[in-house]
Amino acid sequence: MQIFRLSRKKYASELSGIGASKSGNRWNSKGTEIIYCADSRALAMAEVSVHIALVTLPKDFVMMEINIPEKISIQTIKENNLPEDWNNFPHSSKTQKIGDDFIYSKKTCLLKVPSAVVKGDYNFLINPHHKDFSKIKITNTSDFPFDRRIFKF
Repeated sequence: MQIFRLSRKKYASELSGIGASKSGNRWNSKGTEIIYCADSRALAMAEVSVHIALVTLPKDFVMMEINIPEKISIQTIKENNLPEDWNNFPHSSKTQKIGDDFIYSKKTCLLKVPSAVVKGDYNFLINPHHKDFSKIKITNTSDFPFDRRIFKF
């Protein structure tokens, strides 16, 4: 399976989860390392786009293609199994607990979760502390200039 991650070039040489741990996000609390990915390039772009503005649009983004071997364990969470406020902003501590529990239990290497940005699409969260994490590989990175029309006012 191929999944995707849009990242600043200086962070695209490895998968670590350190960046997410610095601030905490929808699926992790501050201090919990987790790697956010998407099931398509378009979703990866959409997920990043909601956090940046045209005036601060960096020009050094790259799209990372990540290979997930077939035998890697994946847990799926369906939207109807989430709390009603799961997709609110600011993030709910309930969804952060789901992600934190996923990381610390180490039962599966990936957690498939609904996108709060694109209804019907899914993100993949990678546990960098799972025993199978070393089998996940970045297979390609390519420059990803944003089309400025996305940020038109």
